[in-house]
Amino acid sequence: MAHLGIASIQLAGGKSDNLGLLVREIETITKAYPWIDMICVGELAICGVGLDNAEPAGNPTELLLQELAREKNIWIIPGSLHEQRGDKIYNTCPVINPNGEIIARYDKMFPFLPYEKNVEPGSNYVVFDVPGAGRIGIAICYDIWFPEAMRTLAAMGAEVIIAPTMTNTIDRDVELSIARANAAINQCYFLAVNCAGEQGNGRSVFYGPGGDLLHQSGHGRELVLIDVDFEKVRNDRARGWHGLGQVMKSFRDTNVSFPFHADAEKRKAALANLGPLEMIEGEKREPEQARPKLQVIE
Repeated sequence: MAHLGIASIQLAGGKSDNLGLLVREIETITKAYPWIDMICVGELAICGVGLDNAEPAGNPTELLLQELAREKNIWIIPGSLHEQRGDKIYNTCPVINPNGEIIARYDKMFPFLPYEKNVEPGSNYVVFDVPGAGRIGIAICYDIWFPEAMRTLAAMGAEVIIAPTMTNTIDRDVELSIARANAAINQCYFLAVNCAGEQGNGRSVFYGPGGDLLHQSGHGRELVLIDVDFEKVRNDRARGWHGLGQVMKSFRDTNVSFPFHADAEKRKAALANLGPLEMIEGEKREPEQARPKLQVIE
């Protein structure tokens, strides 16, 4: 049986400087639940959204997490960090194995524009293998709204998609539906780990490969332990969830191509009438002197 114990921490920290809090959480989890193999938290949960916290790869935060992974013999998916490369900043999720090695870095492909300004979009899909278990893909927050990206991870063999998020807006309810749809259409586990406290509104969600809800968190700090069964993913893909649709096989076997998605220039031309991606301005109000004066009736 190919199993992996994943602990997801819905961290309820401050706006930044949550590294010490995360370390204490990891210390507690690894002591209380020795069967856990991997720990993950929400997007930018450690250092917050400020770009002034950006550091180059190999920074002290990463080094501390690498040492902790070695000490506890555990995988760590530390949400994401702002990483400085030359004059560009990326929203990056490092993947740290139990030897303390960073085996991959995933750069958020779709920064939340126009709000997530001055963050360079990534172009690298990341999947990695956990020996003796299975293959995992990484996405970050707004990425999950783009089914082409999630399907690509599944087509690359991802049996679990981990998506650290930092959502504090009214559309979190919509994201729950998106996460479920991604699990069902890609026949994989989908773990959308949000922040709480001063960073997010919680409601992390965890779905199985049929889109079946495993757990939905509340709004505060919460620890969710998931025993991922990779054989279930393989069985559901081979036989269909409850013997129904064999979605990934149909996607594999179709002769249909998707040129609209493959050709970036055609896509841009087709959607040009949407206008530029920019901050929405408020309605312009009439000058004060042009407004009619109120008449007070006594």
